[in-house]
Amino acid sequence: MEEILDLLRQNARLSVADISAMTRKSIEEVKAIIKKLEDDGVILKYAAIVNPEKDDANKDKVTAEIQIQVQPQREHGFDAIADRIYRFPQVKSLYLMSGGYDLKVLIEGNNLKEIAMFVSEKLSTLEGVRSTKTNFVLKTYKKDDIVYVEDERDSREMHA
Repeated sequence: MEEILDLLRQNARLSVADISAMTRKSIEEVKAIIKKLEDDGVILKYAAIVNPEKDDANKDKVTAEIQIQVQPQREHGFDAIADRIYRFPQVKSLYLMSGGYDLKVLIEGNNLKEIAMFVSEKLSTLEGVRSTKTNFVLKTYKKDDIVYVEDERDSREMHA
C-alpha cells in the first residue's frame, strides 16, 4: 500500500497500468488498493499543483498567514473553534500549533482590504479568539516540496 501511495504522491496522474508495472502487482490488485485508500479516507483528493505566478486568473490573489491565540472550550478543547474557522471559504489551511500561538490559518483574498475585513469582522469576533497576528505572503519560493521559482542564473555561473 505504501509503495502505491508514494507513487501517487509523486504523480497522481499515473495510470493503474503504470503503477502495476512499477510495483509488479496486478492491475486488479492496484485498483483494489487505490479503492481501499480512497474509501478509508487516506486519499482525500487528486489535484493539480498550479504556479500562482503563472495563473492569470488568480495571480493577483493575496495570501495571508494568521496566527491566532484562542481560549479552548471545556470538553471540546481547540476542536470547536477550529471547526468554526475552517468552514469559512477564505480559509485554505488551518493548523493547531505549539509555541506562542494556538492556531495558524492560511487564507486567500482578492486584495489586502478583503483580508483585513475578514480578520476584523469574521475571525476576531469569534467567541474564544483572544488575539490575531496577520502576516502577508509576498512570494512563494517552495511549497509542499515543489519549487515555484525558475532558476534564472546564467549557465556560466554554474561552472565558476
